[in-house]
Amino acid sequence: MSRAEQASLEAAQWLTAQCDGPLSNEEQAIFEEWLNASDGNKAAYWRLELGWEEAGRINALDLGHDGFEPQSDSPKWRWWAGIGLAASVALMIGIYQFAGGWAVTQVGARPSELASASYSTSVGEKHLVGLPDGSRIQLNTQSSLRTRFTSDQREVWLDRGEAFFDVAHREDQPFVVHAGDREISVLGTQFSVRRDKDKTTVAVLEGRVRLVEMKDNRPVRTSLITAGDIAVASDTATFVGAKSENGVEQALSWRDGMLAFDQEPLSTIAAEFNRYNTRKLVLDAGVLGEIRITGTFPSDKPDAFARLLREAYGLRVDENEQHIRIYR
Repeated sequence: MSRAEQASLEAAQWLTAQCDGPLSNEEQAIFEEWLNASDGNKAAYWRLELGWEEAGRINALDLGHDGFEPQSDSPKWRWWAGIGLAASVALMIGIYQFAGGWAVTQVGARPSELASASYSTSVGEKHLVGLPDGSRIQLNTQSSLRTRFTSDQREVWLDRGEAFFDVAHREDQPFVVHAGDREISVLGTQFSVRRDKDKTTVAVLEGRVRLVEMKDNRPVRTSLITAGDIAVASDTATFVGAKSENGVEQALSWRDGMLAFDQEPLSTIAAEFNRYNTRKLVLDAGVLGEIRITGTFPSDKPDAFARLLREAYGLRVDENEQHIRIYR
């Protein structure tokens, strides 16, 4: 059995064990140790997890009709009960969603054999993508990107929106994100990239990235960004803010369904809420948009946010199915 097949078998065993309920503390520790033992283990587990979630395979499994009725509540049962099922899915495919359908890639396939893929999200939607090298991408609302993996290249094009990248380390194979006239190159780290028209924002959670300004397919200027940095690139300028881990966590709060602000103007906050919701916040013109607000709010509840404004600032709120109008 190859390493890839072994990792797939073990990943299937863990997933099957988790179908029965939460792992015990001891099991969770063993699972995390196994997961972190190699990039191959992570790749196998994430592919299976993504495939089962996206295709609804977990809901389709009827363990009671496959001879896996529980004999006891012991931790050992939850581990060993999945072996029969796991053996049958040791080579389970990973499923990757194209913009217009499904792309299917065999677990353990070499990058040179993999086709390019495209992914997108609509308003308020987030999507987790597992890549063939063990990396993962989380797309934020209203985003689209393309990927291309070969034997010596790992490339992503962020065409619009925002994405968080958890990149598997490969010393001899950089991972490159193209965002307009900027390229973000890493060997393995965690960071996000956001495109707003001609502005690109990069927030580094872990490790370091190289932000390169390109012109006529040639590098013009390079900035090195490390953990805790947020860089904003626009036109021919790149600004790297003061190092702040809290600032990066705030910028990445969308991953948990939240929006975090620190003395941001109400106009900026309303625009952020409108990225995630079809029901839009509408502010009356004037000084209303200059009110500064600090706080963390659920991204999918603009109505609750509007009620807080009414209670805290005495503002008026009118609501209908399409809009939430805020005025004095």
